[in-house]
Amino acid sequence: MSKVHVDFGLCESNGVCEGLIPDVFHLDDQDYLHVLQDEVTPDNHDRIAEAVRQCPRQAISITEDPV
Repeated sequence: MSKVHVDFGLCESNGVCEGLIPDVFHLDDQDYLHVLQDEVTPDNHDRIAEAVRQCPRQAISITEDPV
């Protein structure tokens, strides 16, 4: 199963990811990023992959859980 991973040490809370897929990423009032849904599904894969690609700090990735 694939999951969204955010390196919070790199994340600057630019909000690009939230703009692309707000049902997965959310910036709170203190500009802290929350991952609302970490499972990568066929329905959200393309939008998450686009968030990975567009992240200015390359803080987002898709990882595979070991089976």
